[in-house]
Amino acid sequence: MSEHVVCRLDEIPVGTSKRVSVDKRDIAIFNVGGRLSAIANRCPHEGAQLCLGRVTGEVRADRPGQQRIEREGELVRCPWHGWEFDLKTGRSYCDPERLKVKAFDVAVKPGAELVEGPYTIETYDVQVRDDYVVLTV
Repeated sequence: MSEHVVCRLDEIPVGTSKRVSVDKRDIAIFNVGGRLSAIANRCPHEGAQLCLGRVTGEVRADRPGQQRIEREGELVRCPWHGWEFDLKTGRSYCDPERLKVKAFDVAVKPGAELVEGPYTIETYDVQVRDDYVVLTV
């Protein structure tokens, strides 16, 4: 697995998502209440972009007419046909035994802690002022 800097943290404000591309993978990163989650951006049903989906929870009811939302902010609903996926595991709630999207580890690290890559080129002094979003693929 390798780490990739994909953007600054302030590019994904709380309550939003961002589509990124890493090693030819289309990935959706969600910021739910300051907690970051990353999953494959393509719904396995018809290919819709999950980064455009609504972050929601699981609807539960003990009897008709008494629905409640549990696990608020833990699922994303496909913007096309409403299929739901767990933001941590990628597991589908439409067909959990067969369907899932790839889930990725995502972390926030100060720029000064990023590991140097194997490449050697001319270098310039750079100041680190912001935190960066680092995606592990």
